[in-house]
Parts: sequence; C-alpha cells; structure tokens
Amino acid sequence: MSLQIYNTMTRSREPFVPLEPGKVKMYVCGPTVYDYIHIGNARPVIVFDVVRSYLEYLGYDVNYVVNFTDVDDKLIRKARELNMEVPAVAEKFIAAYHEDLAGLNVPAASINPRVTDSMDLIIDFIKDLVDKGYAYENDGDVFYRTKKFKDYGQLSGQNLEELQFGIRINVDERKENAEDFVLWKAAKPGEIYWSSPWGDGRPGWHIECSAMARHYLGDTLDIHGGGQDLQFPHHECECAQSEVITGKPLSRYWMHNGYIRIDNEKMSKSLGNGILVKDLRARHKPEALRYFMLSTHYRNPLNYNQETMSQAENSVERIANAVANVKHRLAIALKGNEEVSAELQMKLDGILQQFGEKMDDDFNTPDAITAVFEWVSEANLLLQRDVVNQAELQAVLHTFHSMNTVLRIYSEPSEELLDDEVEQLIAERVEARKTKNWGRADEIRDLLATKGIVLEDTAQGMRWRRK
Repeated sequence: MSLQIYNTMTRSREPFVPLEPGKVKMYVCGPTVYDYIHIGNARPVIVFDVVRSYLEYLGYDVNYVVNFTDVDDKLIRKARELNMEVPAVAEKFIAAYHEDLAGLNVPAASINPRVTDSMDLIIDFIKDLVDKGYAYENDGDVFYRTKKFKDYGQLSGQNLEELQFGIRINVDERKENAEDFVLWKAAKPGEIYWSSPWGDGRPGWHIECSAMARHYLGDTLDIHGGGQDLQFPHHECECAQSEVITGKPLSRYWMHNGYIRIDNEKMSKSLGNGILVKDLRARHKPEALRYFMLSTHYRNPLNYNQETMSQAENSVERIANAVANVKHRLAIALKGNEEVSAELQMKLDGILQQFGEKMDDDFNTPDAITAVFEWVSEANLLLQRDVVNQAELQAVLHTFHSMNTVLRIYSEPSEELLDDEVEQLIAERVEARKTKNWGRADEIRDLLATKGIVLEDTAQGMRWRRK
C-alpha cells in the first residue's frame, strides 16, 4: 500500500502524490511568539515532525517551512507588560521555542520565516488583492471581500451566513459585510508599524501565511498542516486569499491534528489548566512526551494526565532496556558465523513491513508503535539464545533504528563517567557477590539506586545504566 493521507478538504483518504516526483513542499503554521509554547502547541510540533520524518524515510526531499508570527496584538500587549520592544519580545520567545523543540527531539524546520522579514511580500500580496477587487481600504484598514470568493467555507464545511469568526476577527462598522476579515491594520498611537500604500500599520493574521507560503514554496503546496483550531478561520482565509491570486489550489493535502484535553477537560485560560512545554520537559523525558503524543492517532483528541504519562514513561523505558540489552550483548559477542539466519531476517523484514503499512495508513503512529513492541519481543527472544553472532545483533539494531528515525522515542544515552565513589561501590559489590555476601551486595545496589544508577546482573555479566 502506498502512503494515504486524510485530506481535510475532501474529508477522505487519498493516495499521496506530490506535485514534483521525489520532492515535498510542506508548510505548517508556527507559533505567535509572545509567550512560551504550551502542550497544545507541542502536538502539531511533534505530529508534523513525524510526518516530515516519515516522508524522508520514504526517500522524499522535504522542504519544511514553519513560520513565526513575530508581530501582532498579543506581542504588542506583552511588550507593554514586560516594558520591552516588540522585536525583543519576539527574540526572547523564539529562542525559547527552539529550546523547547530541542527538548522534544524535534529537528529544526528547513526555514522559519518571520512576518517582520516578509513585510514587502505581504504588502505586495495585499496590493494584488485590492487590484483584483477582492480587498478594499477604509480609514487605513484593508479588508477582504469574503462573499466575492465563492468557495469560502469549503475547507471548514461551514455556510458563509452561519460562520462564527475567531477571536482575532472583530465586527467593524467599516466593513462592507460583517464576515469580511482584515488584511492590513492601521497602527494606533505608540504601536510598532510599517509604511504601506494605505498608511502606517501592520498585517492581519491570515495574510502572513499566504504570502510566506507562496514565496518559499510556490503557488501550490503539497501539504499544509496545523492544529484543528486553525482550520477555521485561519486556513479558510488563507485559501480565499491565495487562490484568487494564483487561480490554483493552495494545497493538495490539508492535515489537521486534534485537540489536547487536560484530565478530560478542555484546556483553556479560564480553567487555568494549560501546561507549558518547558515545565513538561522538567517533569518528563522527551522520549516519553513524544510517545504520549504519538500513542493516539493525530486526528483524534488526546488526554493528558499523570496516568497516561506514567504509561508513556514505562513504555519508553521498556524500549530503551531492550536496545541496551542488545547493545550489551553485541559488545561481548564473539565473531563467528557472520550471517543472519533466514528465519530472523524474515521476522525483522515483517516488523518493518508492519511499521510501514501502519505509517502509510494516514500516519497511524499508535499501530506503528505496536510494530516497535513486536521488535522488543523479538529482540528479547534472540537474547535468550546461548549463542548469537554479531551480524544478527546488528541486524536487530538496524531494524529498530530504521523505525526510530521516524518516531524518535529512543535516544542514545550520553556518555558519562562515574565518579570515584560510585566506581568503588560497584567494585565492592562485585567482590561481595563473589564472596556470597548478598546482604552487602543488595545494600550497595540500593545505595547506587539513590544516585540514579541501576545495576543489572545479566548472563553476560553486570552492567549499569542511569535511571
């Protein structure tokens, strides 16, 4: 089966066929950098990172663009609260964003364009809309004529007369129609601004992505993604703006991830139950956070609580232990018959095939993770054998790493030296076991555990790992 993607525009799974063979143009709406990102922001970050990684796994060259909205009302308010300039606020939280991404094992996008670096693109785009009669100016503001675009509402499946606009769109008497949305906002006294044909001001929210996506990826994208909350009005408005300029679909495939709930309640400011990613990273390993995010299909709702995170922590620990055991056995394995048995190779090929089939099914990561645990079971069975050659152990590790390059739910432990005290305790425990002083051996094991060192007695000797 080839890769199938659920397309929000058509409400159906479709075979993935990029515009240009071997290449994928992918745009995902990034953060408004007025604060630290929260758990809800982290879901699309991880989801579309895995989408990008799986496309690369399939051999595609992916141009992955994620924008920064670095000027808007929220940034202006934040700058006043912090007594800072808007650009300084943006720099602060862009740096924090990159730190959070690194803490979630997420590589950087191909490019992160900023609104403030794209002002000429945005102004030119608005000029074209005005020239085509799809936009009009009133008292320094420029609005989009929503009723003029016949397909408005197609992406979100809503009727134009019944649409309820998002928080960023205010009813304004200067609009020709209440549903028209702003493209350019006249600057208020004391606000940051840019010069334009309609006076000093700054862009509206929706126009930014239309201008940047077209500049960096062309008239039509292969994949446009974001959270479900962006489907309307943001992505709907992007379609309206872009498609009247180019006469082409903005994107071949639209992908939207589901919401996150906190202890079965909707995450909201009024409930005060939002959780910042920087705080999550202090509580949980990045592998566990990724596992949690990927353990539910990306289009379904996801519930965060301590129980689900404990399960995620235990699961990634089980995977890490299996990898460590294979590596330990490989390090002491004797060279000999350097062939992989046909039976083992067939099992490993079957695991990779299962993994690929599940990922091809609209990035079904929960079932793809099941293939990873099939690998864990197979690895543990292999380790029970008295004799295993290096080639077989390397083949087992290669199979795991192929899957992990997509999911990244395991990271290589950092090389750390034990201090003298711990080394002495380990040596003392080895001696205690030789002399059958089991009490002292157990006492040392427990003491090392308090220092975050876990000792494991295996058939091939003792090994240690950090908890």
